Amino acid sequence: MLVLAVPGTPTAAALSLAEEVVSIARSELSGLDPRIAFVDGDDGEGDFPGLRAMLDQVAAERPGEETSAVVVPLLAGPEASVLRRIRQAVADSKAQVELTEVLGPHPLLAEALHVRLSEAGLARADRARLFTVATAADGIILATVGGEEAAQAAGVTGLLLAARLAVPVLAAALDEDGAIARAAEQLRASGSGTLALAPCLIGPEVAPQLLHTAAAEAGCSGADALGPYPAVGKLVITRYATALGIAPQQPQSAPAQ
Repeated sequence: MLVLAVPGTPTAAALSLAEEVVSIARSELSGLDPRIAFVDGDDGEGDFPGLRAMLDQVAAERPGEETSAVVVPLLAGPEASVLRRIRQAVADSKAQVELTEVLGPHPLLAEALHVRLSEAGLARADRARLFTVATAADGIILATVGGEEAAQAAGVTGLLLAARLAVPVLAAALDEDGAIARAAEQLRASGSGTLALAPCLIGPEVAPQLLHTAAAEAGCSGADALGPYPAVGKLVITRYATALGIAPQQPQSAPAQ
């Protein structure tokens, strides 16, 4: 059974996003029985049980199974505080659980970031075309959460994004004081005149206001978080299948144009 571990507490927006992600995952693997659990949800068995409570439910439904659940964190990168709570919930549960890696870095995340930037008018959807986008950025700040470790991991995806857009990309952590402003200064010092903030985040990890504040700090516009982009659901099912030793077709990133 796939258990999608969603950061934070259950909100309507986070639940809707998670449901779209598991819907994509179902389309990738027939017969999938996914569950959604919020890392900071209720400890009891209410409408939105927390991760440990959900795992205990799964253990009761599947007694004696060698692996009763595969937990996939809905995280683009290694956010230590969230992963610590996920590991604790797994350790405290009665289930036999396999915990997977987070979703990134991965070329599919670079593809999704490119799409979100183009939707915001901050990058050309196809840089080979002859028309231009007046607001297209010539420098990208890749925003993440989780401190330096998360920024380093996002930097790998940033290199892939830079190859797609042919512009410099610097990763910086929203939760590291001054990191976004420093990245903006570094990009401008290297010649970038129009910057954009691209959240390398699924969505529930961070309050939307924090992204607006970070964009203002950098003096630039920003794209939306990745959200339920199809690549996110594909990466979830890839992590799940790998944990179980299944070999589904590997998701492929669309080639940069």
